[in-house]
Amino acid sequence: MPWFIKIGMFSFFKRKPKEYSKIENHIYGIITELLKVSGTDINCDELGGKYYLSNEEQHFKVTILSNDSVIRLTNTRDSVAEKYDKFFVEDVLKAVKEEKHRRMELVYDSITNSIEKMAERLHNTLIETNEQEQFKERDVLSKF
Repeated sequence: MPWFIKIGMFSFFKRKPKEYSKIENHIYGIITELLKVSGTDINCDELGGKYYLSNEEQHFKVTILSNDSVIRLTNTRDSVAEKYDKFFVEDVLKAVKEEKHRRMELVYDSITNSIEKMAERLHNTLIETNEQEQFKERDVLSKF
């Protein structure tokens, strides 16, 4: 088989960017804006394919059931669950996972910095204690 036919065959398997419907664009916008707010909690049950976003200040919750391609939006008055295109739900989940990962990196960096500062303080304390012990030993030895 000529090489140009092989190359042409693979272009059929590439995923083309999908145009979202008006409602999908709206939902994607809501979810990405919700993810930008630090008060939004992100919880995942990756084995069960369930992802939860909640913002108590805005009284808003999102549940994404990836196995069923269902997204549920809930506020104080309404709750709407709809089945969406698989690729749309994957794109939404990608945004959720990226934000969760970004937040985990921030926490990791904060913990790492705290540990480094604690280690530095411990090191300085040990040096001071060692210097004090040496001073006491010199003082005791000088008396003899």
